[in-house]
Amino acid sequence: MKRVTRELARVSGWELFLIALVVGAIIAGSATSEFFLTETNFRVGVSDFMEIAIMALAMTLIIVAREIDLSVASVFGLASVVLGLLVDGGAPMGVALAAALLTGAVAGAFNGALIVKVGLPSIVVTIGTLAMLRGLGFGLFGTKSVSEFPVWFTDIGIGAVPGTQVPWSFVVFGVLFAIFAVVLHRTYFGRQIYAIGLNAQTARFTGIKVDQIRMALFVVSGLLAAVAAIVYTARVSSVRADNGTGLELQVIAAVLLGGVSIFGGRGSLLGVLLALILVAVLRNVFSLQDIGSEVQDIVIGSLMISAVVLPETLARVRRRLSRHELAGPEPSVETP
Repeated sequence: MKRVTRELARVSGWELFLIALVVGAIIAGSATSEFFLTETNFRVGVSDFMEIAIMALAMTLIIVAREIDLSVASVFGLASVVLGLLVDGGAPMGVALAAALLTGAVAGAFNGALIVKVGLPSIVVTIGTLAMLRGLGFGLFGTKSVSEFPVWFTDIGIGAVPGTQVPWSFVVFGVLFAIFAVVLHRTYFGRQIYAIGLNAQTARFTGIKVDQIRMALFVVSGLLAAVAAIVYTARVSSVRADNGTGLELQVIAAVLLGGVSIFGGRGSLLGVLLALILVAVLRNVFSLQDIGSEVQDIVIGSLMISAVVLPETLARVRRRLSRHELAGPEPSVETP
């Protein structure tokens, strides 16, 4: 019981707010559609969001370290293209999957090298590779598509654990989430990431290998983008050069909505998980009500802005109140 109490005490106010929003969204969904709480809707709703959820794990670590990776969707697309090219050329599925994962890792390492070795800002580098890698994908694949995959592979994307409605893609995400949560919140490596986000120069003076950690984070980001591409390809059973276009904004939105500070050094994977659930539920509710993607984007975008603005505003208010309390009341001046 004491352990549960301690864990609850660690939940931030923003995370409690997200929990309230998730509960409210579920209540609204069940009240507006008879299909919302069905097992089929659960499986479809979860499957549709797993690619974003997988990429959000690495993005969380990168933003905590005060960096950004805008190229994840293009890495996603290129990994998918490599997978499709090899399958179309008759390569064994195992080789194609390994090549897709290697493509993601190499793309992440390329980003990391430009940021760490050359010293360029991550936002500039990843905007450039966003365009470059997407163009490379179109150059290799053109406008064709590949849709012939083994049944066992497509079952990963559309199938569920036997006897349940839990998609296999959710199992993949669950395992990855557990690993990343332990690494970020329970290991020295995770504490180093927070230290880098708070002040990279100070972290370097304390002996933290800042450059190596940054490089590792971008390699992991590329690798998880490739994992997400494999999951997506299995789900839709199709490879096109434009796979994943625009997903980078949804990934970043989910991370920021989860309370991870864009200024680095603050945030948790619990908050990101709650944000992912909230966005998935809201999009599912809107889809069941035939509400267009434009309205969905407005709502999600507004929540993301709130996630950035509100915590910073509250922090400033607290600092001002604290300074006022330290200064004490102004002395009264008596008039003769």
